[in-house]
Amino acid sequence: MRHGSGSAFVVSVHDVASWSLEQSRHWVGELDARAVPATLLLVPGPWRGPGPAGDPALAGWVREAARRGHETALHGWTHQAVPGGPPARRLLNAVLARGCAEFCALDERSARTRLERGLTTLGSMGLAPCGFTPPGWLASRGTLAALRALGLEYTTSHLAVLDLRTATAHRMPALSHRPGGLGERAGARLLTAAVRRWSARGTPFRIALHPDDLARPGLRECALRAVDTALEAGARPYTYAELVRARRAEAGGRR
Repeated sequence: MRHGSGSAFVVSVHDVASWSLEQSRHWVGELDARAVPATLLLVPGPWRGPGPAGDPALAGWVREAARRGHETALHGWTHQAVPGGPPARRLLNAVLARGCAEFCALDERSARTRLERGLTTLGSMGLAPCGFTPPGWLASRGTLAALRALGLEYTTSHLAVLDLRTATAHRMPALSHRPGGLGERAGARLLTAAVRRWSARGTPFRIALHPDDLARPGLRECALRAVDTALEAGARPYTYAELVRARRAEAGGRR
């Protein structure tokens, strides 16, 4: 399929781990059929089972996906919130992130320890991620400082993609489902409508796919319809790394 020169969009496959291998394969298969590169967000530590380094099937599949043009990115260490932090941050974790916002209140030292563990684990699998998406899209100032110190290229929030090398925030809202949550059906309709509107306007956006979405056929169909809508409107798919580097090159060319 030829991709047009309209708005940019990124499709991320979240929560890639041993327990979610079947779901991750399904999502990537659907994206391969559409020639859409994905950013695979790996949880490198133990979460609902062993980490990916101890799972040859998962490690082999991720490496093969990377060879086909999909990107591998770091997605926390255990994907579980750490006790402590300011009350406001604890509330955000409980309400918005459903208890997964591992990096929302960490100081720089604690964040760096977890990030280094994750990078080392993925490195042992032959993977060298250049980007980080915090679970729940929530990261503390300490986490941002640790990411810069470790030399990663980018991180993401719910509303933007941050180039850590240039300190440029590219506004790019993320659309995702909340299976079983209040407003699930209304949210699904909003996702498709937003993709159609933003694609037509040339507004950059992101579509986040989660393993739990596949438990509800309606959400699966809605997400894939949104991807198809973006492509039909001429939107161009990127991985996160491709997007950040393209924007950096464009900014350099304008100087």
